[in-house]
Amino acid sequence: VQLQASGGGSVQAGGSLRLSCAPPGRTFSSYALGWFRQAPGKEREFVASIDFRGDTTYYADSVKGRFTISRDIAKNTAYLQMNTLKPEDTAVYYCVAAPKGGSLRAGMGVWGKGTQVTVSS
Repeated sequence: VQLQASGGGSVQAGGSLRLSCAPPGRTFSSYALGWFRQAPGKEREFVASIDFRGDTTYYADSVKGRFTISRDIAKNTAYLQMNTLKPEDTAVYYCVAAPKGGSLRAGMGVWGKGTQVTVSS
């Protein structure tokens, strides 16, 4: 099953992008969804997650106050609104699905292909 992530691109510092993660059909509709990212030469790091109801969210400290994760239950799609982007946000962003939010934040789950986000200063 392919998790389809989209919305990456290149922006200047201070700009915004919105990533989408759309599992096919109703696949993973009862799963938590979220994002990890990996910058060149660095390990993958957790960014944000949201539970299957869209009630509970978690964020990495580095993105709190700038990124917002949300979920459209009807469309079975999760979004990551990224505002006030910084050059250090440059990375490949991966959508992840897992039965539990805790598993997702530990990096255990189904991973989609990444989408590149590049922020220039």
